[in-house]
Amino acid sequence: MSVSRKYEVRTEDAPKALGPYNQAVGLTVPRFLFVSGQIGIDPGTGELVAGGIRGQTEQCIMNVKGILKAAGGDGTSIVKTTIYMAKIEDFPAMNEVYAETIESPYPARSCVGGCRLPRGALVEIEAIAVLED
Repeated sequence: MSVSRKYEVRTEDAPKALGPYNQAVGLTVPRFLFVSGQIGIDPGTGELVAGGIRGQTEQCIMNVKGILKAAGGDGTSIVKTTIYMAKIEDFPAMNEVYAETIESPYPARSCVGGCRLPRGALVEIEAIAVLED
């Protein structure tokens, strides 16, 4: 399922996106899904995955997409993500995995570093999505 009523907003009156996200994402539908922050826990084992920031970022996104699927959406339903990182120095590696696993047009995004996350996680990702009726 794709959200055909999600659109990118771009302007020269604000800085260009510095990575795989948009300045803003507009919506023409009112059905939202708010996905709680997901850390890199494998749902099968209940443990953080191996692979450092890359492995945990990929698992976070897989967890978000699993929740979206259960609600009738998919990765293209995401309009906004917020990323919390234990170490902002991991940003380039996280950003690379994010760009490979989040569908374009990229959602609007915020990222905060220096966070203490549950279970010693390196990254946590929450999302807002719009689902079609």
